[in-house]
Amino acid sequence: MSEVTGLRQPKRASVDLFRKLGVEPVPDNEKVQMAIRHIDEFRFKVRSFVMAMESCVKCGACAENCHTYLGTRDPNNIPAGRVDLIRKAYKRYFTVQGQLFPGLVGAQDLDLETIEKWYSYFYQCSECRRCAHVCPFGLDTAEVTMIGRQILFWLGIGPQLHTATAGAILRTGNHMGLTKAGIIDTLEFLAEEIEEDYEGLKVEFPVDKPDSDILYIPSSADFMLNANTLKGAAMFFKYVGANWTISSEITEAGNFGYLMDQNRIQREMVTRLMEQATKLGAKKIVWGECGHGWRAAKMYVSTVSDLPASRRIPITHIHDEIEAYIKAGLLELDPKRNDRKVTLHDPCNYARACGHADNMRVIMNAVVPKGAFVEMKPNREANFCCGGGSGILFDDPDMYQFRIQASNKKAEQVRETEADTLCAPCSICKAQLYPMVKEHKLPVEVVGLVDLVGHALVFRD
Repeated sequence: MSEVTGLRQPKRASVDLFRKLGVEPVPDNEKVQMAIRHIDEFRFKVRSFVMAMESCVKCGACAENCHTYLGTRDPNNIPAGRVDLIRKAYKRYFTVQGQLFPGLVGAQDLDLETIEKWYSYFYQCSECRRCAHVCPFGLDTAEVTMIGRQILFWLGIGPQLHTATAGAILRTGNHMGLTKAGIIDTLEFLAEEIEEDYEGLKVEFPVDKPDSDILYIPSSADFMLNANTLKGAAMFFKYVGANWTISSEITEAGNFGYLMDQNRIQREMVTRLMEQATKLGAKKIVWGECGHGWRAAKMYVSTVSDLPASRRIPITHIHDEIEAYIKAGLLELDPKRNDRKVTLHDPCNYARACGHADNMRVIMNAVVPKGAFVEMKPNREANFCCGGGSGILFDDPDMYQFRIQASNKKAEQVRETEADTLCAPCSICKAQLYPMVKEHKLPVEVVGLVDLVGHALVFRD
């Protein structure tokens, strides 16, 4: 809880940290005017923003479909209510009615107190887009959250977590601050674990290997928290005989620039990605398990990259690769090795943004015994967010409690399946679901989808 505002807010990044990112924080006496100017810029640049400002009738459809509101029952966490924090200023300064009759149309002068509310509530929205899925007008309020976060970043306001993560990516090419030596050491250890656990199976994790056909982009969290996902990917590549590598310069499937600064930080990650893929001679980039990172790669690399289309390297997801091999009958899989009741969490950016629901189920049905896979209700595009999407993985006590509240609906879904295993094929989802399982006392193990693939693969001499 912010001592200054009384609002629930994540720990704020320091002025020095913003300066290291090349952002000079705006003085308080200039913040309001600067924010108004940025709203003015976005109303000419982003059509979906204008639609959200001008078309919402506050019908209430989004309220009971938002896991954050269901967890907190805070009116400002109703998607339409959260958007109103900007809409009131938009109406006041950029509509005739708001300029002439502000009280009649819900227009309101922007002030520092409202900007503080932006910081609080735009970082309680996980940008899951379930509100857009049910909105009768198709309004995407997550677009407003993203714009609000971008304006806050330009003002020099942002969470320590997101801003420090952005600094880490600029220094090391990954969110965890892993060095090349640390990356190689971890991968050597994982290779030893595979050999020990799978009857002498020798799997290599090539790093910076020239003339590789495939550049694999894992989440850096796979080196620390989700090692079985990284091992599963390496086992799959070995099975299919892929000529692949990992780049020590860009070991990050996530993109926190997409979550707070779509200008410099996201562009920097895309630039490094293409530079490394070109340097290593890759013919294809294969993305690891990260929902927002895959959305950023699939939908934004082509617009953010300065390279001409003829020089861009194709990008695909490891789930798509595995699905293709399964459909072609080229993988021998033993589902009995995953003989537990499994449910699948649909990461928001996969299911609602990237059409990823079917391929996950093709894989799931191939790697677990018939009848062992039980769906959550609802599922696919209608599934609820884990509660940690868009990087709101804050550990400071008040925000940690918020994360657990935001996961109430997901915990309810999981409990109803009576599953033993919760498959979460996204790095941020895993990071949120580990504490959710603990705090809600759910008797499930959290795993990735690629974990299950690696465990089910049958290697022949």
